[in-house]
Amino acid sequence: MSAPTLADVVTALEDLYPPSTAEGWDAVGLVAGDPQRQVRKVMFAIDPVSAVVDEAIEWGADLLVTHHPLFLKPVTSVAATTFKGAVVHRLLAAGCALHVAHTNADSAPRGVADALADLVGITDRRPLVARDDDGERGIGRVGSLEAPTTLGELARRVADVLPATAQGVRVAGDLDAEVTTAAVVGGSGDSLFDAVRAAAVDVYVTADLRHHPASELRERAAFEAGQDVPPEGGRPFLVDVAHFASEWPWLAYAAADLADRLGGGTVTTRVSTLVTDPWTTRVASTGR
Repeated sequence: MSAPTLADVVTALEDLYPPSTAEGWDAVGLVAGDPQRQVRKVMFAIDPVSAVVDEAIEWGADLLVTHHPLFLKPVTSVAATTFKGAVVHRLLAAGCALHVAHTNADSAPRGVADALADLVGITDRRPLVARDDDGERGIGRVGSLEAPTTLGELARRVADVLPATAQGVRVAGDLDAEVTTAAVVGGSGDSLFDAVRAAAVDVYVTADLRHHPASELRERAAFEAGQDVPPEGGRPFLVDVAHFASEWPWLAYAAADLADRLGGGTVTTRVSTLVTDPWTTRVASTGR
């Protein structure tokens, strides 16, 4: 059986992650490659950085699928004199195409949000912010935890199941407080605080939480809880992880689902295990 063409593989990817479901500001789809070339090896990664390109080329990948776009903003040149242009030239010289599934993969069934929700242990879930035209798709997931636990135990579970990063896991709230419901958003999630509050969950697991939005959320929670809630400070509690780590679990789903969609065993998929989080070291604070 002959291997599928790049066009065939792109069709399968777009069935899984329709470009029409991407946010309006996003840049998804085929970035570089000849649609008529055959594809036998597909590598999945979060970031189209140089080390990932090296890994894909060394493995002999015909297609690299990344979550984050190489070109989120329009460019007027892909000359190899720029670091992004050099990525394109190196991939094409090695016969490897590049495809991006970003916010369309965030919202899809078995996408970024579902993969993170599975690891956190969220059941009876629904999108945190559902699409108007498709209630199954949407940003984030919200639901009940598989069993009641404490905030500290949940944070440790998150730390155990996600890739290790220099940041680790940051927590806001009483570690001994019981939690039974949760919301998750892979990637930067502090713009969704209003939706999280409306969902009335105990804990919110996401990434890239900034000081002011997080501080205001916690202060508001404590104020509105009034005298009825002990010093744990009101809900939702926060569990903040590295951006890369929150999205990495999706790669295994994407690799398996593409292979299943193509069928026939003519395409081999692989997930990059490189940690492409930009932070490399954390030094514990010891000052006053």
